Amino acid sequence: MSTYSVVIFGIHLRIRPVAFTLPIGKDGWDIYWYGIIIATGFLLAILYGAKNAGRLNINFDKLLDVVLITTPVAILCARTYYVIFDGEKSISGISEFFGFGTNSGFSGLAIYGGIIGAAVCGTLMCKFKKINVLDALDLASISFLIGQGIGRWGNFMNQEAYGSFTGSSFWGMQSERTVLEMGEGLVHPCFLYESVWCIAGFFVLHRLSKKRLFSGEVALYYCIWYGFGRAIIELLRTDSLMLGPIKISCALSLLICLSSVITLIVIKKKMANSVENYAYVEVFSSVENNDNQISMQKEDNNE
Repeated sequence: MSTYSVVIFGIHLRIRPVAFTLPIGKDGWDIYWYGIIIATGFLLAILYGAKNAGRLNINFDKLLDVVLITTPVAILCARTYYVIFDGEKSISGISEFFGFGTNSGFSGLAIYGGIIGAAVCGTLMCKFKKINVLDALDLASISFLIGQGIGRWGNFMNQEAYGSFTGSSFWGMQSERTVLEMGEGLVHPCFLYESVWCIAGFFVLHRLSKKRLFSGEVALYYCIWYGFGRAIIELLRTDSLMLGPIKISCALSLLICLSSVITLIVIKKKMANSVENYAYVEVFSSVENNDNQISMQKEDNNE
């Protein structure tokens, strides 16, 4: 098993990407820390959804059915997205796409592919299960941040998702892999930046969800929060998926962030206008006016 010697923030570590090997096949089946960490994040996201579904007007039993169908679709979409935009990786056939014939399965997933796949498939499944789509997106957005925040540590165990040189004697990391690919020097631990950003976003969105004004509001805040942070972090990374000269994840992040900001502003402006245009009826004044009119009518009749 390969072992990496890693220095991060002045701390020396030795990490092994492979947690253990199952006695399957000729050479065994390696179980990577990456997969274990991703699964842990996924489980915690499910537990959060189970506890908070009712608060967002969602039947969790129905939502669980949605998750069971959407999850494998999201993984396939994450793999497809990665293969499409990874210019250095050529797939010769379906067996290589799924990693058949190797002891570690397929490698290479892109989070945006998974999010897009989850959003499309999840929406269709919510329609089928008669779940309010916007409520489900609000809950899923908070849960995503749990999975993403924890899942990025899988990148650390694989020594990937790092950035350019920091130019600092302390703020950064280095391993045999970064030296091999980048040369001597400390590089930005981009996996850590995104992990901290997502975990912080989880607490922010969880709090906002308790005061949401409309269904879908939390999902818009997720797009703004994650899109902005990912766009900045992506500029530092050296392993970005590319569309020609463009870092596709950076461009997509900015597009999602800006469009969500505009959508949120438009919705809140319409809500504010509807409140301003509401005709307030002065109940007590109306009663007093009616009483005065009745008194005047009685006086007229007496005359």
